[in-house]
Amino acid sequence: MNHLLKLLDLSGEEINQILNLADQLKYEQKHGIAHPRLKGKTLGLVFEKESTRTRVSFEVGMYQLGGLAIYLNAKDLQMVRGEPAKDTARALSRYLDGLMIRASSQQEAEALAEYGDIPVINGMTDLAHPCQVLADLMTVREAKGSLEGLKACFLGDGHNMMNSTIAGCLKAGMQVAAACPEGCGPAPEVLAFARGQEGFLLTRDPAEAARGADVVATAAWSPAGSESECAARRAALAPYRLTEELLSLAQPDAVVLHCLPAHRGEEITEAVLEAHASEIFEEAENRLHAQKAVLVTLLAPDAK
Repeated sequence: MNHLLKLLDLSGEEINQILNLADQLKYEQKHGIAHPRLKGKTLGLVFEKESTRTRVSFEVGMYQLGGLAIYLNAKDLQMVRGEPAKDTARALSRYLDGLMIRASSQQEAEALAEYGDIPVINGMTDLAHPCQVLADLMTVREAKGSLEGLKACFLGDGHNMMNSTIAGCLKAGMQVAAACPEGCGPAPEVLAFARGQEGFLLTRDPAEAARGADVVATAAWSPAGSESECAARRAALAPYRLTEELLSLAQPDAVVLHCLPAHRGEEITEAVLEAHASEIFEEAENRLHAQKAVLVTLLAPDAK
């Protein structure tokens, strides 16, 4: 494992190793055990998009691991003036030990990894959100004790969260049922992988996906272009809103996940979110621990 660009690139064993290390680091933090495994290491954080959880969890994570995080607003970098990503990557590789990027384009993250000489972590792109789904898997494993054989349901838009949920859960030994309207499905490369796996279902029926699920996940719906497109998209996605009625079809002890921020009344109701706030905000905390495990794995593999 040289980079974390998408969960499709990882094996089930690599995912399990990250989760095991995340559990260990969380235990150490909760018990006041210092773990400066990245002392002297520096991580660049490139943000093209606004962020709450990604920025704070990476900055705090590097601090707790004894390293330094440098926030780099993409608007302040020469890329905004047309410098190719490959030139930025080659320059930053001379200064940093690792790079995290939160960008619109997966291709940009891939270019930084191809031309740089340091590990690159995808903090979110249009295609994938691997750090979030590692935190999700950690949360489910804490609640259920194991991931093998559980059924995960994802409701809503087929963007980066659906893509990474499908890839991560299947690789972790879970079944996955994804429900979305026509035209809002997962990426072709994710579908190509998933259709070769047992226990995968893509359906237009949200009730079919939710029925018997051990985990029910959703995320904010991606915006469309014009106001009329947005209205049409919201109308198409409305039946996939995570409601109490849909959730009642899942297992009684189903874990509810949302990557946040949540748009109450759109992809999830206020009642469902508040009833499951404890696991949703544990999921948010686990971004910190899962990402620390990724950082140690990539920047100091001998310090695990």
